[in-house]
Amino acid sequence: MEADTHVGTGHAETVTARFKDLCLDAADPLALGGFWARMLDADVADAGEGDTRVDPRSARSDAESIWVNRVPEPRVGKTRVHLDLRLPDAGPAALLAEGARLITEPSGEVTWWVLADPEGNEFCAFAPRRVNDRLPSAGGVD
Repeated sequence: MEADTHVGTGHAETVTARFKDLCLDAADPLALGGFWARMLDADVADAGEGDTRVDPRSARSDAESIWVNRVPEPRVGKTRVHLDLRLPDAGPAALLAEGARLITEPSGEVTWWVLADPEGNEFCAFAPRRVNDRLPSAGGVD
């Protein structure tokens, strides 16, 4: 294993693993991959066997791909892992226009929107970061 420097401490630590990709299960990978490509201004690629891959446009991002894999069973229950998106504007109107469904609006201490993609997978959308916003502490929620 290689040593890595933890951002918060400056100490060398052993890295057990590094993030590679996010994978989404879908009944219709082409439709869901297209949705996420539009949401993230990314490209959608045929990954073979009915699966798709959402790739960042290389000039703008070093983010990894999102794989959208066909599964025969429907999603059951609440999604336990989700995406958090930073919006370029003050609200989710563009996401809704592309097919997202609004679940909850900001209220009280909750400052983000919860939406769902066309297959019901929930995700959060945050308003643009203000200049004086701090980064979240380790383990904190943005």
